[in-house]
Amino acid sequence: MQKIEISEILKQKVPELKLSCIACTVEVEANNAELWQQIEKKIGELHQSLKIEGISQLPAIAASRKAYKTCGKDPARYRLSAEALLRRAVNRNEIYQVNNVVDALNLVSVTSGFSIGGYDADKIQGQVKFGIGEKDEAYTGIGRGELNIEYMPVFRDDQGAFGTPTSDSVRTSVSEETRRFLMIIIDYGAQELLEGATQMAVDLLTRFAGATDFELKTISAN
Repeated sequence: MQKIEISEILKQKVPELKLSCIACTVEVEANNAELWQQIEKKIGELHQSLKIEGISQLPAIAASRKAYKTCGKDPARYRLSAEALLRRAVNRNEIYQVNNVVDALNLVSVTSGFSIGGYDADKIQGQVKFGIGEKDEAYTGIGRGELNIEYMPVFRDDQGAFGTPTSDSVRTSVSEETRRFLMIIIDYGAQELLEGATQMAVDLLTRFAGATDFELKTISAN
């Protein structure tokens, strides 16, 4: 696994921050029918039981929104990926299908409320630092085009920004050629949920993506 650390300024602003990092070798396929059945069941449950106004009150979502505000970013304008997924599930009774690896990540996200980064580890250059976006910093988000990441929590490698809790980047995106996968579960203060989300991710990746050679690491701001 790449060396991953949290910047000093982000530690100061969000001292409760923890990152659960999971690296593994995966077999990517366009879809997995059994996994998608599980996802559709979960989405149906959320559609029936959760209201739009209740999403922001979920522990992991509330902590994430607070962290965005502390960093200087508006979480209503730049929605966290987990909140966007949950809103889609509640409003439309659906989420988008990508591939078995990203779909497994999204199932963990809507179940736990954590925003989760998913990257082709072989596309990451050098060590990783989680910091705060700067003015006019270049970033192309998946399905979003150029994204203003100023004041947004952001993962960087030697080539620059490659991941945010709002949108992963095109540069490190997971494709059917991906072999080594890096998942980072971002916990801004709902830590009682982090262990369960990590175990769920390991189980889903093992079962539905043939994952092997796991490396697990938890990185704390304090």
